[in-house]
Amino acid sequence: MRYSKQRELVMQTVQQLCDHPTAEEIYDKAAQECPNLSLGTVYRNLNSLVEAGRVRRVSIPGKADRFDHTLPWHSHLYCTVCGGVTDAEVDGKQVMELVKNQKGRVQDCAVVLLGVCEECCRRQDAEAVAAKQA
Repeated sequence: MRYSKQRELVMQTVQQLCDHPTAEEIYDKAAQECPNLSLGTVYRNLNSLVEAGRVRRVSIPGKADRFDHTLPWHSHLYCTVCGGVTDAEVDGKQVMELVKNQKGRVQDCAVVLLGVCEECCRRQDAEAVAAKQA
């Protein structure tokens, strides 16, 4: 893969955002540093980074693809409430169990979990407390 200043900017942006950004979120951030960058260029660079194995494409059914820098045994939690994506801590034993039991949800050493993120849990707890007090 040939060096490209814009491709490196896209790669750095993926690493900086760290929360599995969409191409549009990457574009919004990277365009601040490179005003002549286009969304199409971001997509092309993301595709070449995925092909080179430097970025992982995380597909979510019915939603925009997200991108992640490649880390070994990296895991993602997709929040079923807000639709956000966060890193999830999974130990080696859990990983092997998940890989064995959820073959359709494992992608490139990435364990994909569906659930509720901490922020939504806190929000739901606060709403429950408020409802009890009312």
